[in-house]
Amino acid sequence: MSRRTDRVNELLREELGELIQLRIRDPRVEGRMISIIEVEVSPDLRHANVFISCLEFADTPDAVAGLQHSAPFLHQELGQRLHMRSIPRLTFRVDPSLERGARLASLIRGVSGPELPRA
Repeated sequence: MSRRTDRVNELLREELGELIQLRIRDPRVEGRMISIIEVEVSPDLRHANVFISCLEFADTPDAVAGLQHSAPFLHQELGQRLHMRSIPRLTFRVDPSLERGARLASLIRGVSGPELPRA
């Protein structure tokens, strides 16, 4: 990735985090602990994949639907806040890394036998 896309990724992550927390009133989103894990902007800066995670894994699909429904509003707000020629179109996705990590940790706990006493 170029330095520019890295800067845009980080800027969008920060601004979206604030906007979601303070401005979104969708009941699928409001009051939920949503974290923006990563933003990946296309090289032409026209599209952005926003990877999110929720504190409760069961809330994640509803939150993604609520955020995708709010994407035009977020796009407009970003246009007013950021000094960019064009604002990327936002696509919200579930970040599977946290859930996968929790599943792997539980598998490892299940496979490891009882600890041997130390002498």
